[in-house]
Amino acid sequence: MIKIPTRVLLVDDEQDFVEMLAMRLEEAGEQVTPAYTGQECLEKLASNEIDVVILDIKMPGMDGIQTLQNIKNSYPLVEVILLTGHGTTETAVEGMKLGAFDYLLKPADFEDLTTKLVGARKKKDEQEERIRKAEARLLLRKRGNI
Repeated sequence: MIKIPTRVLLVDDEQDFVEMLAMRLEEAGEQVTPAYTGQECLEKLASNEIDVVILDIKMPGMDGIQTLQNIKNSYPLVEVILLTGHGTTETAVEGMKLGAFDYLLKPADFEDLTTKLVGARKKKDEQEERIRKAEARLLLRKRGNI
């Protein structure tokens, strides 16, 4: 079976972390776009097709929660996995209430991350399929076929 790569936007202000995780995700067959700030994340979303954002909560400037809110307002089908330190678990739960798919504690286990990545991609694909079916039904109704 051919694996279709998930288009991942990896957002964290720690450059070494982004580079290492991007390399591991690419070795696992994913397509990774790096970003180092919330603002850069939003700019990359505007110019790239992205399935899932892996987003650090603690960043200078626009933090992960503010970035998440902007993502969900402008790109509601893009799924977001939050990365958090032990002290900000409550913030990660708040993020899930705002529409994040899930969260992971840093340092994240790579297997846990890839499992959540698969789940997030599946959820996005299912939402897009439901929208396509609804649009097809609407089109048929407008033509008078239903």
